[in-house]
Order: sequence, then C-alpha cells, then structure tokens
Amino acid sequence: MDGDSLDIVQTNLEKLKQFLPELFAEDQLDWEKLRATFSNDINFSNERYVLNWAGKSDAFKILQVPTTATLQPQPEESIHFDTAENLFIEGENLEVLKVLQRSYHGKIKVICIDPPYNTGSDSFVYPDKFSEKKEDYLKRIGEKDEEGNLMKDGLFRKNSKDSGHFHSNWLSMMYPRLFLAKNLLRDDGVILIHIDDNEIHNLRLLMNEIFGEENFISQVVIETATDNNPSLIANEHEYLLVYCKNKSLHSVWKKDSEKADRIKQKYAELKPVWDDPQSIQIELRKWINQNKESLSGFLHYNNVDEKGVFHDADIANPKFGGYFYEVVHPVTGKACKIPEKGFRYPEDTLKKLINDGDVVFGEDETVLIKPKKRLEDSKESFRSVIYNDGRAASKRLSDLMGRDIFKFPKDELLEKSFLEFVADKNDIILDFFAGSGTTAHAVLEQNKTDNGNRKFILVQLPELCEEKSEAFKAGYKTIADISKERIRRVIKKIRNENNKPEKLIVKSSKELTDLLIANIEKESEGPGFKVFKLIPSNFRIWRGSEINAENLLQQLDIFTNPVNETGSAQGMLYELMLKSGYSLTDKVVFADNLYFVNDGEIVIALHNINESMIRQVIVTNPKKLIALDKLFAGNDQLKTNTMLQLKDAGIDFKTI
Repeated sequence: MDGDSLDIVQTNLEKLKQFLPELFAEDQLDWEKLRATFSNDINFSNERYVLNWAGKSDAFKILQVPTTATLQPQPEESIHFDTAENLFIEGENLEVLKVLQRSYHGKIKVICIDPPYNTGSDSFVYPDKFSEKKEDYLKRIGEKDEEGNLMKDGLFRKNSKDSGHFHSNWLSMMYPRLFLAKNLLRDDGVILIHIDDNEIHNLRLLMNEIFGEENFISQVVIETATDNNPSLIANEHEYLLVYCKNKSLHSVWKKDSEKADRIKQKYAELKPVWDDPQSIQIELRKWINQNKESLSGFLHYNNVDEKGVFHDADIANPKFGGYFYEVVHPVTGKACKIPEKGFRYPEDTLKKLINDGDVVFGEDETVLIKPKKRLEDSKESFRSVIYNDGRAASKRLSDLMGRDIFKFPKDELLEKSFLEFVADKNDIILDFFAGSGTTAHAVLEQNKTDNGNRKFILVQLPELCEEKSEAFKAGYKTIADISKERIRRVIKKIRNENNKPEKLIVKSSKELTDLLIANIEKESEGPGFKVFKLIPSNFRIWRGSEINAENLLQQLDIFTNPVNETGSAQGMLYELMLKSGYSLTDKVVFADNLYFVNDGEIVIALHNINESMIRQVIVTNPKKLIALDKLFAGNDQLKTNTMLQLKDAGIDFKTI
C-alpha cells in the first residue's frame, strides 16, 4: 500500500497485456506491433532475422573501447609464483578479457563459464545507455573502496524483472564478453556455458550471432534434484550450451570409461583362475550382476571368447541405404539373413571381421549375425542428457573449506567429466565467471587422474561478500578470496595424497639428511598458481587534448617520466610482457639488472642501463630490448650509441 493515486495508464496497459501479450516486449508496449495488429498498413522497419535489443549498439561500443589497464602480480597470494603455469586474475572480467587479447589470442582450447542466470535477483556489470554514457561506465568499473575492493553499490546492478530492459541488460552484459572470449579460443576451441530457462533462448541466438549457427554442438540437459518450490511444473533441469569455434575440426567426442576399466580389471583377475572362456564368462556375469548400479551403461559387456570381453552389437544399418551382399553361414553353408535396411559395414570390412573372429553367428542362417564390440575399444560418449545432484558438490566444498561458505557451487566432478571429452593433457582452460573456483578444482583433479598438464586461467570479480554470510564470518571479504583459498586447499590436498609417508628404515644420518632433502624437493614440485589483480597501467598516459595553462607542467612531466609513482618493477615487467604479446607464465630470468623473457627472446631494462649491459644484450641476441627512457636521463650519448649498436645487431629497440 502506498499514498499514490491509481496509475490509470499502467492499469490499462496491464489489461491490454492480459488479452494481447504478443504486443509487449520486456514489459513495454511495442508500438510497431500494435499498429501491425490493428491496421492494414503493416511495415516493420529493418525486417530481417536478427537478434536485437535495446542497448546493443552501446554494448558493441563498450567492446571496442581499448583498455590501458594491466595485471599486477601478487606473489604473496600465489603458490610457486615463479614456476606456476596456472593463473587466477582478480578483476572485472570485461577489462581482463581485453588485457588478455594480445597475449592469449588463439591459445585457449576450452572456455567453461557459469554466468549469472538472470533470475531477477542477480547483480552484475552491464553498459546501460539509458542511464550513463560509456565514459561513465568505464569510470564506474574502476571505483574501489579504501582497501582496493570493487564497490558493490557502484559496480554491480541488480537486474530486477521489474526493469523495462530486463533481458536487454543481460544481453548487453554477455555480448562483449563472449565476443572477446571467441578471439581467445584456438581454431579447434570449445566453449561450454551453464544456463537455465531464464535466458537459454536468448543465449542460443546470441551465440549463433557470435560463433555462427553452424558451430552449434548441443544444448545439453543437466537433470538436477527436484525443485522444492515448484509452480506449475517442478523444475528439474538446467542446460550446458556447447559451441565450437570451427565445428569442422571436430569428430565424435568420446573418452575412456572408468566402468570399462573396472570390467577389464575383473577379467584380468578371472583369467588366470579359469581355464576356458565359458567359465570366465559365467563368473564375469555373476560379478556384473552384483554391481549393476555402478556399471550401468556397460552391463552388456558380459561375453567372453579367446580374445577377451565383448558385447554382440547390431549388424543392421540404422537408416535405409545400407549394404546388401551375401554372407554364408559357416555351419549350414546357406546365405545368412540380411537386415531390412542392409548391413552397416561394407563387404570387405565385414569379411575382415569374420576372419578375425569378431562376428557372432546364430544357430543357423535365419538368425542375424552380430559383430563383436570389444571392451578395449569401448568409449564413453558425451551425452545430451546428464544427471547431476548438486547437493553432493555443496557437501564436498563445505568439507574442503571447513564450513558452508558458498551456495550452489558447480560440481567439480561434472566439470572434470566435460574436460575428459574436450581438453587434451596440455590444453589451457579459461573461466571468466570463476565463482568459487570449480573449474580450477576440476582441472587439478583431471591432471591428477591422467598425469596431465592442463592449465587454468580463472577470472573473478572481487565482489564483496554479504556481511551476514557465512563466508564473511569466516574471514572471506570477497568471492575472489573464497576462490583463491579453494584452489590453495585443493593443491594442498593433492600434494598430501601424492606425498603419503612411506615406511622407511633409516640406517644412517646421511640417509636421514638425503630423505629430508628429497621431501623438501618433493614439496616444491606439483601444481601451483599465480595471482594477478587488474589495476590501472603502471605508466601515466599522455593526453594532449587535456593540455591547458593549469596542467601544462604536469603533462610535460608525464611525457618525460611516464612511470606512475606507485608502479613497481615487477608490475611494469608483466605489463610490458602482456603488451608485447607474451603470456603471464612465460619464463623470466633476472640477471645483471636485466629481465630475460622467454629464453631471452626479449630483454627488459627497468633499473639502470650502461655500456656493459648493452654488450650483454647484444651477446644474448634477443628480438627486442625494451628500456625505460628515464634510464638514459642526462646521457644522450649512451642512448644514441645503444640505438646504433642494436640496429647493427638487428635488435629492435624501444623506450618507454
């Protein structure tokens, strides 16, 4: 109840919407549709099949605005900072994606994200042409509190369903991020997006526009636990939307099966005990029957012959247009029955299967023959319907973190199963809506499973935790803090599992010393991760348009000394690496006051410069030397000589 009188216009609109809902879009009356419905003068402007929304042009402008931001290393928050190949980046993900464009363009194999579902209670960053200019937006995303955390009130906006641009705001948030993400994917890259019914329809259209409809793979249904608060229908599913950058570079996605491995192991146990395949088959079938639930999907692998375990597959072609030819029964000598749609294999292929003992014949020619599908050749397919009860994932995360500090985390085992299908052992996986860090957890677990070397890049806003939340009470100020701590604990857990103490008999003090050294070396091995934070550039920017009588001296100072007062050598190093196209994990060696990047491919001078150092650079023969211009202050002759010597040596020379 309020003190305002009845809103006549709004009341009439609600009545109109009740009877003619097709005239409305995002709760706003569409005048063009109204005229088309009640007039013979039907003329839709810009008539074509396209996804459009209020604010799309502004979202595209935000995408095109370059950034001068950089990433500041945080060794104290990292594990094995100098050698780690995994990355956690704390910052607004649109700006981070822009920062990564030069160094990671075309290098990411898998992107797996869980963006806001736009349920009506989500808060997220989006450019909004109806309330601000893009300059104001860029200013807003840089607002921080006294401790450097992004201010929730200034940065995040609750996208209420009462908004007249509810879907438009979400699309404006997603569009530039997905556009930039595509640039980072390899040509054979894959993107997997978690979503639900609120925006799946719009996301499909958005992905078709950015990735191309021809690169759509599947809209996977993830069956979940029953909704405790159903309306008309109990909601029991979410989606995983899957696209490729270039679908033509992919074949069927399959992976090795743990269930198949269990059957193989049981067969290996039975084979030395029983003399003949028939006896092994009887015992194997008993065991499979006792483990039906855990072996579902592989129960039919219960036949045994001299070559091993198999199941009798279907010889019939699934569609009309199969192969028709004569196959003679080995006992009756008559032609075997041919499936209605023909055989699924060419004649030469089937002959080879028969010769190799990989075909089951019936009692006589009236029974269809069946090919033997060997257990060792079995693979698990990426299916379009998956069951996942998220409550188990919540329990595992609570156990890992010591308390329930993050609601509804994604299941790391589910994410791990996706990686088994789409990520090879040395691939890079990106998640720029990192949340609690599930993707990093999945990557680390998958590497542990198959001894892989996959790398993750996670990006997460330092979104403030609610003061009443369990996370805040536990000492986590931001969501990013939760994610980082989860990664640390997963790494520690994996190390503890890999470094279980063995019972050793130490005979001498030397053996004890050697053992202690070995344990220290072992502790320094294993996974780690580097933490970076999004910050303004370490270098002050020359803005000629801002020169006036009041700030002329300040602008001249920027021109002669572009380094920010707060800029650190390590920060400048990584900024120059990024803007030179090098990754944040490329090897850096500091020697003779010079930074040698990627095995000396480029050299960076940030502390001082002299003739001896220039000679060392020439001996190293890098592609480029980058030096702060202020290092040559008062010594123009050294700078001139450096330019000439490096030019003669074929080394590019840049000063900042």
